[in-house]
Formats: sequence, structure tokens, C-alpha cells
Amino acid sequence: MQLYEEILLSLLRSSDSDFFGKTVKEIVELECYKALKEIKEVIEDNSLNDEECFMKIEEIVCIFESIGSNGGLRHDFG
Repeated sequence: MQLYEEILLSLLRSSDSDFFGKTVKEIVELECYKALKEIKEVIEDNSLNDEECFMKIEEIVCIFESIGSNGGLRHDFG
């Protein structure tokens, strides 16, 4: 439920979101679909070596961050 809430809160904070005529469930499901589509594209790239694969994991975490979630404590690589 936390991810659901994070996505919804992020969308509500966004000024470019169009909620007219949509239920909360529809709005969150659409954002989840968009994120899953991006993640699928990232993991389907078979041409990656280990370093590139690590960068793709970073890209997946960034996708979660873009919908208002995060990578947790393990994402702080800086």
C-alpha cells in the first residue's frame, strides 16, 4: 500500500496531471503500467555487460523515483 500512496501523492503534487473523469484506482494503475513498461524495456536489453547492467539497475530505481517512490536505503551509492 505504501507504493500506491507514494504514486498518488506524487501525482497530486504534479501540476501537469489530468485527473478529470478518472478514479484514483485508474490513475495509479496507469502510472504503474507506465513504470512497468519502462522497467521491461530496461531489462530486455541483452547486450549489457556487468557494469552496464549495474547502470540499468540504477535506471530502474530512477523509474521508481519518478513515480514518487524510492530505492530505499540501499540506493544511496554516492
